[in-house]
Amino acid sequence: MSTGKEQLDVEDDLVAESDDDGEAPVAEVAKTNLSKRRTIDNLLEERRLQKQLADYDFDL
Repeated sequence: MSTGKEQLDVEDDLVAESDDDGEAPVAEVAKTNLSKRRTIDNLLEERRLQKQLADYDFDL
């Protein structure tokens, strides 16, 4: 019986360690991707607004 408990303890430790190590890089990657996406969205919005301004007829 003690052998079964020891195996479970070892497995639990390995799972806990891998979860902790795996979450930090994934969160950083997600933040980086979100930051890049926001930057791209802002640039596209600025380009769209500049095009609208250039196309605007000021002689109304």
